[in-house]
Amino acid sequence: MKHVLIPVIAVVVVLYGIAGGLAAAYFTDLIQGLCIIGLSVMLIPIGLDALSDNPELNPGGDKTGFEVMHDQLPESYFDIIGSSAAEFSLLYLGAIVLANLTGIVVQPHFIATGGGSAKTEYNARVGLVVGNFLKRFCTLGWVLTALIAATLYADVPALVKEPDLTWGYASMQLLGPGFRGLMLACLLAALMSSVDAQMVVGAGLIVRNLYVPFLRPQASERECLWAGRLTGMIVVAGSCFFALTFYDMLEQLELTFWFPLVFAAPFWIGMYWRKANGRAAWTTVIYCLLFFFVIPYFGPQVFSGLRTNQDLMTRTPHTVTTSQAIASKSLLRRKLTEAEAVWATAGQGLTGPELDKHNASKPRSISPEKIEIPGPDGMQVIEAGVTRLPSVKTSKSNSIFWKSISPVDKSVTLAVVDTTQVDEHTVRETLAYPEGTELQGEGNLKLNLMFYQPLGIDLAAQSKSSLNALGLVPKIVMPFLVMIVASLLTRKNSEEALDRYYAKMKTPVDPDPEADARKLEAAYADPSTCERVKLLPGSSLEFQKPTTEDVVGFIISVVVCFAIIGIAVLMAGIGS
Repeated sequence: MKHVLIPVIAVVVVLYGIAGGLAAAYFTDLIQGLCIIGLSVMLIPIGLDALSDNPELNPGGDKTGFEVMHDQLPESYFDIIGSSAAEFSLLYLGAIVLANLTGIVVQPHFIATGGGSAKTEYNARVGLVVGNFLKRFCTLGWVLTALIAATLYADVPALVKEPDLTWGYASMQLLGPGFRGLMLACLLAALMSSVDAQMVVGAGLIVRNLYVPFLRPQASERECLWAGRLTGMIVVAGSCFFALTFYDMLEQLELTFWFPLVFAAPFWIGMYWRKANGRAAWTTVIYCLLFFFVIPYFGPQVFSGLRTNQDLMTRTPHTVTTSQAIASKSLLRRKLTEAEAVWATAGQGLTGPELDKHNASKPRSISPEKIEIPGPDGMQVIEAGVTRLPSVKTSKSNSIFWKSISPVDKSVTLAVVDTTQVDEHTVRETLAYPEGTELQGEGNLKLNLMFYQPLGIDLAAQSKSSLNALGLVPKIVMPFLVMIVASLLTRKNSEEALDRYYAKMKTPVDPDPEADARKLEAAYADPSTCERVKLLPGSSLEFQKPTTEDVVGFIISVVVCFAIIGIAVLMAGIGS
């Protein structure tokens, strides 16, 4: 299905992108943004009513949907911040936020959706901030919808195996025919919302900065238009290839965390430091390409001995944690469904006394809080909130410097080397390969984690999320250091070019093109007027003095950030 759906969507985007250009991208993004808001909240009221009206989940009919969720799900589902062992720990989230703050500004679509299509700078700032906050509010809707679905469909075996199907399954079960079509349209809109802007802006960047300067300096407007259309088609075709090649959503998400960092340092330093120059920018980009892509991918292929270098085989422990967790009501429903499936399969073909014996072990629900299912020692009664059931969590060993590690001899297997009693109800087993096992690295080399070796940090003691966070830090910091050092060692741009550039950056955009041109000419004629708005006049740093508008806007934004977190906390506590 994906090999049909993704190309079809790409064709639709190309058609309206070529026909309408930036205007089409702007208006379709506006409509698609409304669709994203719609899909974020559409299932919530219907789902909460379904929880409240479900006779199995709410026998007395006296509980709200939120109360049913807290009654059915483990309380850990409502924790706002996970543990340090979670896939996205607080440390990793902090690194992601820093990476996104640094790299988001260099993404091509920001030229359109980031304010480039606005008439004034104030409109651009308000539109960008409000739009991004609306997305954050939408994520609250996604989380609440997931909790509703986890409560309603805890006993659906297909969703236990494939959790990614939950949204579609919930839409089919909760929505009527018309609303199902609307939900499908909203999902498609969410998928298409950024592709058109990426296509139009990416094509414009390539035509203006590569095609015209280096290939066709005398190209006419019509020729540039067709070159842009062709380039846009290539951009979308490349995105299709990427989407089908890296179909893992989490892998794509992690790639977006650091890929923009290749160009982030030249952007930020070039914006605020007069000594930054083109040679330093190219040096930084080449460094990023080498350390982010070329060496990690081609290094092990050229120097094959790297894969068997035992100094690079450091890894985190492989542990199996068995805990006796108190059963929740949703877990009871899942256990009953699984036991019924096993019981039905085992009874096929049985007759006579064997069938009678088999029927005597039929799983059954005694009450909403109790079930009876076959166990190793006969029928077992499980009571929600009382009975403890074994829960096994396997934390596979994570390679520090490779995507994964395996023994050269494939017959070698992991063995238990240590058993720890964590508490009364939890036992942790540590597994490892036998002493002296020769290991080999697989996948790309994680070059950025090697920066920590001289610092004496015990990387093997870190969790997976902590390693991911540590891996992001050099990708954020090192390009800035390279850019600064390279700028100090190379000749800066001419003063005339720098004066014109920073004069333009400090001259507010006027919605009237003629008035805007006059303001720019006045700033070019007397660049010293821009010194008055500098935070550090006379220095090579071009930071501007914050205005009242800047300060008020920043404070409001911080307050809204905490308000969103507060709403999440409040939402998690409703019905508890």
